[in-house]
Amino acid sequence: MSPAKQQVNNPATSIPRHVAIIMDGNGRWAKQLGKLRIFGHQEGAKAVRRAVSFAINHGIEALTLYAFSSENWNRPPQEVTALMELFIRALDKEAKNLHKHNVRLKIVGDTQRFSERLRAKIQRAESLTAANTGLTLNIAANYGGRWDITQACQQIAVLAKNGSVNPDDIDEKMVCQHINLCDLAPVDLVIRTGGEHRISNFLLWQIAYAELYFTEVLWPDFDELVFEGALNAFAQRERRFGGTEPASIKEL
Repeated sequence: MSPAKQQVNNPATSIPRHVAIIMDGNGRWAKQLGKLRIFGHQEGAKAVRRAVSFAINHGIEALTLYAFSSENWNRPPQEVTALMELFIRALDKEAKNLHKHNVRLKIVGDTQRFSERLRAKIQRAESLTAANTGLTLNIAANYGGRWDITQACQQIAVLAKNGSVNPDDIDEKMVCQHINLCDLAPVDLVIRTGGEHRISNFLLWQIAYAELYFTEVLWPDFDELVFEGALNAFAQRERRFGGTEPASIKEL
């Protein structure tokens, strides 16, 4: 047996390089307690801290969290406003702590719809952590997978119109260079909490060959044990990427 095949089901060498999480269930968690939905979002922020700490301690290179989709604007206005304020407070409170732990923070999505105040907070937090070399923490905010692919196509169309790109040369590699997170390893594992079994327009390009893990646990209850369970399940998967032989993460 080759060394690569030996690595496939060995948990020590099967830690995903890039984990993406659809953080679902905040509202239902709060409803179960008879509280407002925003209370669930506030508790969900604590689960984010646990997930980030776990990722750092387990040597995961990148963690991408689906915080606010482009469809979430359709929620009640008071909830959206509360979410934006929670986002601002979180940036103020967490940026320095992330920097202290060598975490690089990136906000992924169409930020132009956010308030000038929030955009300024994002810029400061990203600038503070830009040179860090540890975990890359991506917060997908006002993000949609279709938007991501569309904006990549628009960028390439502009290049083609200017004569910088020959349409015949447009290939998968070129498109990938204009997709968000193109500088990171492809997503290896997608975790969705809350019991739903769908990807909800999240990282459509980036998760083409990712392993999917669904749990009934609502996001505020997501802890180290649940994360560990997802990694253990991932370690047992055989990833073939369209081929007939399993491939290890290190081969990619």
